[in-house]
Amino acid sequence: MKADQKLWTRDELILAINLYCKLPFGLMHAKNPEVVKLASLIGRTPGSVAYKLVNFASLDPSLQARGIKGASNASKLDREIWNEFYQDWDRLPFESEKLRALFERSTVEKLNQIDENELPIEGRTRERMVKTRVNQAFFRTMILASYNNTCCITGLQNSELLVAGHIKPWSIDEKNRLNPRNGLAMNALHDKAFESGLLTITPEYKVKISTLLKQQKKNPAVKDYFLQFDGQDIHAPWRFFPDAEFLRYHNQERFKN
Repeated sequence: MKADQKLWTRDELILAINLYCKLPFGLMHAKNPEVVKLASLIGRTPGSVAYKLVNFASLDPSLQARGIKGASNASKLDREIWNEFYQDWDRLPFESEKLRALFERSTVEKLNQIDENELPIEGRTRERMVKTRVNQAFFRTMILASYNNTCCITGLQNSELLVAGHIKPWSIDEKNRLNPRNGLAMNALHDKAFESGLLTITPEYKVKISTLLKQQKKNPAVKDYFLQFDGQDIHAPWRFFPDAEFLRYHNQERFKN
């Protein structure tokens, strides 16, 4: 039986979803080195892996809402694993990274470039620190990939200048810390303004600038960096659209109208 005809296992699907979350739009093809690498790890063809990645689009509610269907023959196990991920962002990203490390015969620390000299030798504190750093890195990669490394306010395309910020703060909503629909890609300046409540994004995905900044309209910097974006649509992600309820929370609880 050919490699691309084998039934997919649970572990293989978890690794595929892990990669699906990390790749920007347009890179889910058989020639992508990351696709080729995963195919080699699990003994499948790059074409088979690429098709599975595209197939997950049919299960992604954010894409369904935009009329993007993806492949249409998702299996029962595809749906089960996808739903596990989508309903438990706090656990499965880390579990998928550990699984990836196992397949690569490495450690999750090395895979995520965590300096082990900064960690305790062993114990629960080390495990907690590793999980936190892995989850933070996974969230950042997932959010920037969803926005194609583009600031949702300005359209700036430079990942080194972008922040994967939370709509509902990390400290307030533990359940949704890693939920990609609780994330926004912004440059550092606008991320800080969002965090401080000086700007928000409405549930209709429009930028709204605080009156506190509008009162400084004669300041050229305020005009250039903030006021010109007031009322504009955001540069939307290609998947994992921001949850309207999270945005509504920020509008009502954090924004300095």
